[in-house]
Amino acid sequence: MAVKIRLKRMGKIRTAIYRVVVMDSRTKRDGRAIEEIGKYDPNQEPSLIEIDMERANHWRSLGAQPTEAVAALLKIMDEGTLKVAEPKPKKKDLYEAALAAAGKSEGDDASGATTAKKKAAAKKADAPKAEEKADEAPKADEAPKADEKVEEAPKADEAAAEAADSPKAGS
Repeated sequence: MAVKIRLKRMGKIRTAIYRVVVMDSRTKRDGRAIEEIGKYDPNQEPSLIEIDMERANHWRSLGAQPTEAVAALLKIMDEGTLKVAEPKPKKKDLYEAALAAAGKSEGDDASGATTAKKKAAAKKADAPKAEEKADEAPKADEAPKADEKVEEAPKADEAAAEAADSPKAGS
């Protein structure tokens, strides 16, 4: 049985990632592997290459032949010329850097807002005007206050009595 160390394609269309596997040379490209010994992702910058060199050397000592692509990856891993991506900065560090650039320290603003409160100031200025208008014309729906005197309309009985007392009603 001829054993090869080759790449097994995984992932989506146009975003392929590969596993470095040991398998029989007669099996399909994505078929059953004897052992998976690493990963290769060419889509990242720089490319991600993770290979268990101990297992790769073990299989090579047993007669497994690497394909051209895997041989290139093993050469990169052996020589130590593998480029490693810089770790991404944490969001908290980015936030603190933005605050420092704005000239504020973390304790200056208790609300945590990053923009000025323009609408709140405009509402405060309009509030006294609205109160004056409310005092001038009370609404019909509102009940009268205890301090205010309310003029009641004459009742229908009183209106009839006044009409009967008038001189024209008897003649």
